[in-house]
Amino acid sequence: MATNDLQETFSCSICLDLLKDPVTIPCGHSYCMKCIQGFWEEEEKIHSCPQCRKTFRPRPVLEKNTMLAALVEQLKKTGLQAAPADHCYAGPEDVSCDVCSGRKLKAIKSCLICLASYCEKHLQPHLDEAAFKKHKLVEPSKNLQENICSIHDEVMKMFCRTDQKCICYLCPVDEHRGHDTVSAAAERTERQRDLEESQQQIQQRIQDREKEVKLLQQELEAINHSADQTVKDSEEIFTQMIRLIQKRSCDVKQQIRSQQQTEVSRVKDLQEELEQEITELKRRDAELKQLSLTEDHSQFLLNYPSLPPLSESTHSSSINVRPLRYFEEVTAAVSELTDKLKDILSEEWTNISLKVTHVDVLLSESEPKTRADFLKYSCEISLDPNTAHRQLLLSEENRIVTKMVQPQSYSDHPDRFTDYLQVLSRESLTGRCYWEVEWRGYFVHVAVAYKKISRSGDESRFGFNNISWTSEGSLFGFTFYHDSIKTSISARVSSRIGVYLDHRAGVLSFYNVSESMTLLHRVQTTFTQPLHAGVRLGSLLFSGASAEFCELK
Repeated sequence: MATNDLQETFSCSICLDLLKDPVTIPCGHSYCMKCIQGFWEEEEKIHSCPQCRKTFRPRPVLEKNTMLAALVEQLKKTGLQAAPADHCYAGPEDVSCDVCSGRKLKAIKSCLICLASYCEKHLQPHLDEAAFKKHKLVEPSKNLQENICSIHDEVMKMFCRTDQKCICYLCPVDEHRGHDTVSAAAERTERQRDLEESQQQIQQRIQDREKEVKLLQQELEAINHSADQTVKDSEEIFTQMIRLIQKRSCDVKQQIRSQQQTEVSRVKDLQEELEQEITELKRRDAELKQLSLTEDHSQFLLNYPSLPPLSESTHSSSINVRPLRYFEEVTAAVSELTDKLKDILSEEWTNISLKVTHVDVLLSESEPKTRADFLKYSCEISLDPNTAHRQLLLSEENRIVTKMVQPQSYSDHPDRFTDYLQVLSRESLTGRCYWEVEWRGYFVHVAVAYKKISRSGDESRFGFNNISWTSEGSLFGFTFYHDSIKTSISARVSSRIGVYLDHRAGVLSFYNVSESMTLLHRVQTTFTQPLHAGVRLGSLLFSGASAEFCELK
C-alpha cells in the first residue's frame, strides 16, 4: 500500500492527524478518543458518526481499540506521519516551503538571512538550533531576492538616507561613499515612530470625523424636531386665528340679526299705528260723506256740530325711505377689515418666509483658510472695566490691558475678577467672529468664556472650568486648557494669537499669526450661551506684561 494511502487509512477524519488513543464506534469508523468525545458533546442529545451520519441511542461507551493503537504505534516507528490537510499545501497565491520535495507545503516564515521560506516542519531548526538564533524570521514573502544587493550579492542590512534606498554593508565603500548611511533597523525604528505618529493623527482624525458625524446626526434630529414642532405650533396658531375670525363672523351675524329684529319691530309698530289711523280716517270720511248727502238742511245743521274735529297726526307727513341702504355699511366695514388683513398677512408673510429661508446648518460651511478670509469676520472688541482685576490697567479705548504693581482705583462691582489677573470683553459674541491679540511678557492666556463664569476662587480661572476655553502663549510654547485638562501644543512661539469663533457651528479655533497662520488648537462643541473674549496676564509679582486687541483692517 502506498504511503499516502496508509496515512489516510490511519488518520482521524476529525483532526486529520494520526489516530491517538483510537476508538471504534458501532458503525465501524475509528477516531481519536478525544475527537469523537468532543464531537458528541457538541451534538448534545443525538450522537452520530461524523462520516456516515448513523445515529446511536444511547451514547455508545468508548473503549480504546488496543489492536489499532498498537498498529498505529508500529507504523509511527517506520516513519509514517499524519498527512497534511489539503489546506496546508501551498496554492498558486501562497508562499511555498523551499525545502519540501514533491508537493510543497505552505511556508509559515521566511528567513532574511537564509533567503528561504519554511513550513512548520522545516522551520524547526531555526527555532531549536543555536546557530540560527540570530536569523531574522518574518512573515512568508515571495520577494526575498529584493533583499539582496544586485551589485555585491549581499543581504541589504543598511539604508542610505542620501539616496533613500536599502544597501548592503559593501555599498558605502563604493557607490554610496560619503553618504549618510545607517542600519536598516535604525532607519526602521525612526520610520516606525513616524508611522505611529501618522497612525495617531489618522486615528485622531477618525475620532474627530466620527464626532462630527455624531454632531451632524444630532443636528439632523434637531432640525427635524424643530421643523415638526414649528409646523405643529403654526397650525395651532393659524387654527386659533381661523377660530377667532369665525367667532367675529358669528358675532357680526348675531349683531346684524339682533339689529334687524329691532328695526323690523319698530317699523311694524309704526306700520300698525298708521294702519289704525287710516281705519279711523276712513270711518270719519264715511261719516262726512253721509252727512254731505243729507237733504234736510235743518238736519244737516243739527248734526254738523256733533262731528269732532280732526285730531293732529302723531307722525310725519312723509316717511324717509332709503331703499337698500340699511346694513350695507357693515358690509363695507367687513370688506375694509378684509383688505387690512390681506395687507397684514402679505407683510407678515414676507417676514415669515425670511425666517424660514434663514434657517441653515452652519456646520456645512467651511472654516476660512487664509488670513484674508478670516478678516472678513473681524470684530472690534473692547474690554469691560467692571470685570478687570484691580492690578490691570485698561487703555486705548479699553483695547489694551497692562499689568500694574499698584492696584487701580476701580469702583466695587460684582463682575470684577478678584483672584486672577483677568478681564472680559463688553461685547457678547455669537455668529462668526475673528479677532487677534498681540501680547508681551512672561505669558498670557487668550480666552473665551460665558459671562456667568465665577469671579473668585479656582473656578474663576480661565480654562479650569467647563464654561471657558483658553490658549496660553509663553516664552516656551503654547498650551490649551479647558475644564482643567491641559493639552500641549507643538508650535513656534509667536507674539500674536488669532481666535476664530463660529458660535452656531460650535467651532472655536486658535491660530499662531506670523507670516502665515498656523492652527494651534481647534474645539468642536456646542455653545449654549453667548461668549465673551477674555485675557489673563502673568504673575502678580511683576509688572509690564500686556495684551492688545488689535485693530484689524
